[in-house]
Amino acid sequence: MNVTEILFGILTVMALFSALLMITSKNPVHSVLWLIVTFFSISGHYILLNAQFLAVVNIIVYAGAIMVLFLFVIMLMNLNNTAEPKKNRWLKLVGGIAGGCLFLVLVAALKDSEVKRQFTEVKTGDIGLIKNLGKELFSTYVVPFEISSILFLSAMVGAVVIGKKE
Repeated sequence: MNVTEILFGILTVMALFSALLMITSKNPVHSVLWLIVTFFSISGHYILLNAQFLAVVNIIVYAGAIMVLFLFVIMLMNLNNTAEPKKNRWLKLVGGIAGGCLFLVLVAALKDSEVKRQFTEVKTGDIGLIKNLGKELFSTYVVPFEISSILFLSAMVGAVVIGKKE
């Protein structure tokens, strides 16, 4: 076995384990923390696939900004035992049936799919490198890039104006 394959297996087990813990955690803050671990392991997969830009964006946007937003929402909701809805066994049964139906649909869809063994170039090639993306953004797509930056600047100014108190 190759070192890359071993690392891929470790990251996959880590992603699946943390995703299961995220779903089964009773505490919503612990669920968010396990989701952050899941995002980091997925970013590790991106790095193994030579897509550094996607890995960095995944860490900055999802593990950074979105998770902070989730934590603020959870803290503002002020969750306690009295606010928790009562558990209904019929809802659990319906949820189990719906999950089983989804599993059957996935199995039926993947049963007839043709699996081809393809190898991804690891540590070779330059498709996912940030250097190439920057070169394309600032040469071929410089006008749309600058127009989008003006759009984002006007959106930030608009958010400040709307949020400003009288």
